[in-house]
Amino acid sequence: MSPSTWTLEIESPAPAARLFKAVLDWHNLAPKLLPNIVASAVGVQGDGSVGSVRQLNFTSAMPFGYVKERLDFVDFDKFECKQSLVEGGDLGKKIESASTQFKFEQTSKGGCVCKVVTTYKPLPGVENKDEVAKGKEAVTATIKAAEAYLLANPGAYA
Repeated sequence: MSPSTWTLEIESPAPAARLFKAVLDWHNLAPKLLPNIVASAVGVQGDGSVGSVRQLNFTSAMPFGYVKERLDFVDFDKFECKQSLVEGGDLGKKIESASTQFKFEQTSKGGCVCKVVTTYKPLPGVENKDEVAKGKEAVTATIKAAEAYLLANPGAYA
């Protein structure tokens, strides 16, 4: 099957630079902000630069136990990054591959718009309509949890 793509735009009152940094550090924030979903997380390989791998371990609230993500691209000046699923999740069960690109664009009001593009290759015969909706919900929850943290902690990721 050929790759499929979905997009999402999320507006936030948080500044682009801070929200971008929080998403890059999600393996440290997620267990604190979403403990009902993310049980623990750790950097598995690398120092946070391109090629680094992090693992998020989930609670029973998720249909799978963990995911490992590799940072494929990062541009600190443009607040943009791309990561790929390398293990866990639905990889090998429903999808052959998946990657997500985040771009945070500053707005004139001091906040930002987070633009998300996810590209995935479904396994033959697998329908992913429900999975796309769930993916969008999960990304929105991630951004909104990071946003709430940043607004409550003005010095965080400054």
